[in-house]
Formats: sequence, C-alpha cells, structure tokens
Amino acid sequence: MTYREALDWLYGLQVHGIVLGLEKIRRLCDALGVNTVSGGKRRFIHVAGTNGKGSVCAMAAAICVAARHRTGLYVSPHLVSFRERIRLGPNLIPEEHVAEGLTKIRTIISEWEHTPTFFEITTALALAWFQQQNAEIVILETGLGGRLDATNVVTPTVAVITPIGLDHTQHLGGTLAEIAGEKAGIIKPGTPVVSATQAPDAEAVIRAVAQAAGARLKFITEPIGRDCPLSLAGSHQRHNAALAFAAIIEAGLRPEPRVVREALSKVEWPTRFQRADDRIVIDGAHNPPAAAQLAATWSEEFGDEKAALILGILADKDAPGVVAALLPIAARIICAPVRSPRALAPAQLAEIIRTQSRAMPVSIAENLEAALADARTDGARTLIAGSLFLAGETLVRLGLAEGEHEWSAQ
Repeated sequence: MTYREALDWLYGLQVHGIVLGLEKIRRLCDALGVNTVSGGKRRFIHVAGTNGKGSVCAMAAAICVAARHRTGLYVSPHLVSFRERIRLGPNLIPEEHVAEGLTKIRTIISEWEHTPTFFEITTALALAWFQQQNAEIVILETGLGGRLDATNVVTPTVAVITPIGLDHTQHLGGTLAEIAGEKAGIIKPGTPVVSATQAPDAEAVIRAVAQAAGARLKFITEPIGRDCPLSLAGSHQRHNAALAFAAIIEAGLRPEPRVVREALSKVEWPTRFQRADDRIVIDGAHNPPAAAQLAATWSEEFGDEKAALILGILADKDAPGVVAALLPIAARIICAPVRSPRALAPAQLAEIIRTQSRAMPVSIAENLEAALADARTDGARTLIAGSLFLAGETLVRLGLAEGEHEWSAQ
C-alpha cells in the first residue's frame, strides 16, 4: 500500500469504535516480534492522566533528545498529520515507513476473527518502528484510561500520572475514584511511579494501587524553579515540567541542568496556548479542568482583557462545564462547527451558553473561516478553543500546518 492507501485502510477501521483490552495488542506485538519490556538500553516511560499528558511527554522527550538519547515519542490524537503520533527525536515517522508497517500489519491480521482497532494497530506500528530504529528511550502517552489502553502492553521503567479529572466518563466511570483506578492501571509491580498532585479521591486510589503493586510512589508537588525558562505558557506548565523531569530521573537518566534548561526553553507543543500571532491564541482545551486552566493562563498572560472566543465542542464532552470555565474571559462567543461526526451542533452550543449567561453576546458561524472573520471585526484578541479537531483545522486555515486528506484530529 502507498501511504495514502494505508491511511485510508486504517481510518476505515474506526467503524469498530473504541474497544478496550490488551489481548489483541499483545498478540499483534508478538507477531511483529516487539519486545515490550524495559531492560538494558530499552526504557519505556508510560504516561497516563486526564490533562497535561501531551505536554509532559513533549517535555520529557525534549530533555532526552537534548541529552543525546535516541528517543521515541508516541502521542495521540494528531492534529493535522497522522505522522505526528510517532516521532524519533525531532522527526516524524516517514510516510514510507508508515506504509510499510501498516502493510505488514494488514497481512498479519487478515486471517484474524476479530480485527484490532485503529488505536491498537497504531500503537503496534509505533512500538515496532521504535524497535526497528533502535530507540533507547520510548515515551508513551495513553490514549484512553490506562488499565486496558493498548499502550499498557509495555512494562515501563517508570509510570507517570498527570492530573486526573472527569473526562471519558462513558468509558472510565463517573467518579474521580473510578477514573483514577483506570489511570493507575499502568502501575506495574515494583515499577516506580511519579504523580502530579491529585484530588483526595484520586490520590487515595493511586496510593492503594501503588502499595498493592509494591511500587515506589512519589507525588511531585512543587513546580520547576523560575530559573528554568519555559517555552510553554501558563503556570501549570511549571508543574508539568517538574513531573517530566522527575520521570526522567526515576528512569535512571541524569541530564545536566544546563541541558534541561535549554530543552525546556525550546519545547514546541502545538495548540497548548499557541499564539498564532499577536492577536490569535489556539488551545485544544476540551474538558472543564483544561478549560479552567486555559482561563487561568489567559488571565496570567493578558490580565483583564476579554477574548472574542470561537468555541466548538464535541457532543460527548461536558459542554456546560467547558462553557462555565471560559465565560469569565469571553467578551463574546462565536459558536463554530467542528469537523467531526461527534460534533455538538453550534445552535445547541449557543443554547447552552445562553442558559448560563443571558448577557453574553452569542453568534453562530457557518464555518471556521466565517468565525475567524467575525472575530476580527471588533479588534478583540481571538481565542479558539473547545476541541482538538477545531484546533487542528485552525492550524491549517491559518497556514501554520499542512493538512493531510484526513487532517482533523483523530
């Protein structure tokens, strides 16, 4: 298959939806000859949590690369190119390697009674490629949960848990304790764990799981020092940086302080309070905790200035919670369509906003281009938020990224 044909086949598997479990990913890794156990020169750093996973992974990878370690990074979703998910050092996986890997996997599973999911196949592709490329350190971000997530096929050198909040409740449970139980499922016997500060219910679960596994547990409560410059905006990123650094240390690496500072000052992680220019900010916040953090960062950066907020949200997200978190920083809200079959209709989103604030000016845009044009009319600074799909489309519309035939966040 060509790269485009391979992706068409892979995207076609999304009709199977989300199927949690480790049986098929284990079988697939065995068939590909992938070693999923840390040992020797191979170290896996496995990251779970609700918010901040991507930033922590990006920071940890940046430090490892700066320290001259051959570093693989696996994240999801992608924004505009499938290749964003799988990286070696600063480089995305080449198109031809995606095509070769997916062609091999397609042949392997052709006789299987139950086809693996999109995420299972993508995870196997990544692990096989990292092994082929002799990656010394592989940083893996969970896709959904942890316990039954395909990435949990690995036995890591260190497990990392970022702040836990209510998200994906239809799959992970409706309470913080239930969700924490799923996230803590990445903890393996005797494997060290580092965690961000958690709400009491989540912390209690993480402590219990770590104790049962005989895993040494550290909560990272202090942000990284102000003497370390960060390229990512927001005070919360200092906590993410501290967690990333702690994970590196627990993995047995000892980068020089100069290397750490330089790496963290240059980290690039799109749609995390990304300034497209002086007047436009793009953020992928799509759940209430992330939206609250976005509002806090906006206030840190711009004080009392209000935003012309372009908002688009998926129907399976907590739209009222996201709206409530962002209302304090909005001068007006433009409801934009999200290019996803799971999108909440802009008219429905507008009603949610009006229910919470009759005073907030609300309009509905036919598409993102119209929303951007509307936002520019009164000179207010523009904020695009609510969905990674919308954030990815914005990058393409503004010429900040080149999209593929399936460029929306997957």
